[in-house]
Amino acid sequence: MSAKRALRALEAGALVAGGLLLLVYAAARVDGYVHRRLALREFAAASAPARGGEVDTSLWSEGRIQGYEESLEADVGRIVAILRIPKIGLEVPVFEGTDEITLNRGLGRIPGSARPGEGGNLGLAGHRDGFFRGLKDVAVGDPLELETLSGTEFYRVSEIKIVLPGSVEVLDPRPEPTVTLVTCYPFYFVGKAPKRYVVHSSPAQP
Repeated sequence: MSAKRALRALEAGALVAGGLLLLVYAAARVDGYVHRRLALREFAAASAPARGGEVDTSLWSEGRIQGYEESLEADVGRIVAILRIPKIGLEVPVFEGTDEITLNRGLGRIPGSARPGEGGNLGLAGHRDGFFRGLKDVAVGDPLELETLSGTEFYRVSEIKIVLPGSVEVLDPRPEPTVTLVTCYPFYFVGKAPKRYVVHSSPAQP
């Protein structure tokens, strides 16, 4: 076999090997995507009206419990993420928007903030007498998990502060990806709460 023919055979082998590697990589990406989609679907199914009673509402106000039960009959769109805070036993779906029905069913992505899985400063709103009641017990250093179609992201609480309702700068871009949780404050205030309780969290190792 001539040197030229041997070189061509080597090139052909390299191309075949490269093609196989690309196929393996693509298959792995598709498999991971499908599994994440299934995970979110399973969570959505677990949040269906038939299992609505499994949500821990022991700390909720009576009005919020009623609002949650009524929201189970409404269409609030697809789940875009799942937030977990192990310390307070919270596992809650995230939807788009912050209207009353959406926040009765779960958390809402604050319009204008980053989208789940895309970096930036993701703002999540929740009711202080509902899903976010337990935020009062969260402290700096506590872990958070955010499951999205891109995978599971891990965070730790880096800052907690109380601000006025107009302090929209809490959602400004930050030097690193951030999940910002926002609820009304004080937690047990009767009537419309005058302030906002803000929890910032930064990326962390699982």
